[in-house]
Amino acid sequence: MMRKKKNYLEKRGTADEREKQINSFLLHLELEKSLAENTIKSYKFDLLKFTEFLDSVNIKSFDEVGENHIEKFLSELKKENRSATAARVISVLRQFYNYLLNSPKTKIKVNPFDFFDSPKLNRNLPEVLTVKDVDKILSQPDTNTTLGLRDKALLETMYACGLRVSETINLKCSNVLINDEDVRVFGKGSKERIVPIAKSTLDWIRLYLTKSRLSLTKPFSEDYLFLNWRGRKLSRMAVWDIINKYTKTAKIGKQIHPHILRHSFATHLLEGGADLRSIQEMLGHSDISTTQIYTHVDITYLKEVHKQFHPRA
Repeated sequence: MMRKKKNYLEKRGTADEREKQINSFLLHLELEKSLAENTIKSYKFDLLKFTEFLDSVNIKSFDEVGENHIEKFLSELKKENRSATAARVISVLRQFYNYLLNSPKTKIKVNPFDFFDSPKLNRNLPEVLTVKDVDKILSQPDTNTTLGLRDKALLETMYACGLRVSETINLKCSNVLINDEDVRVFGKGSKERIVPIAKSTLDWIRLYLTKSRLSLTKPFSEDYLFLNWRGRKLSRMAVWDIINKYTKTAKIGKQIHPHILRHSFATHLLEGGADLRSIQEMLGHSDISTTQIYTHVDITYLKEVHKQFHPRA
């Protein structure tokens, strides 16, 4: 059966040529690039933002866009004082125009966004926990209770494998390869990767499966590993609440966010001597430049070590 083409802009009424081109590009991202739905939505938002700007300057075709129009558009973004937004929008539009360049119907000969640099971003280093802090948090759940044992297995798994929250809640029992001591993870864009898992973490998962999960399971639970008390898979907010709860009871005085165990996982590997390429594979980053932020975290750590132990510091 032939797959029906999705219309990302169907709620906007009759589409003009620009909207058709945007829709075609978004389909390309879905079908050819396998980007996640939320990523495609953000691309759509930025493209429609640019289209609205073009309407304000009476430009009806992407072919007509010149450097002066882009300068004005970037000036408006700058007024918003959001360099991260501007950098993302420029990146999206550069990709979009590269796509149009390869279209047989386009009159575009060059990508006008190639002449513009993205704003320099002040990359905020991710907050990470010390190994001691992680141990404190992981020791908080009461493993004598059904939900406490679940929480223990969940936190151990997130830290042992460096999982995103979305990857954690979508993890299935069949994804835990106990004999191989691996976990099959499906990340952004449903990209699959295999991540090693510690034996101690597998022990907690086994205990959770044989005790807690059996009492949580309902006929509709499917194969999801971590379930709530209703027998459904955990939500993102539920995982955030779990991390936040045990961080508070452990009296960790740091700003907590859902990815803090993931960031700590990567930083502790780097501090222990792991190479960046291996960490990239385990985190599921498509571009190693995303992983390189942890080298800055490591430098911060080294400065602290230097300050603490060097006689002249």
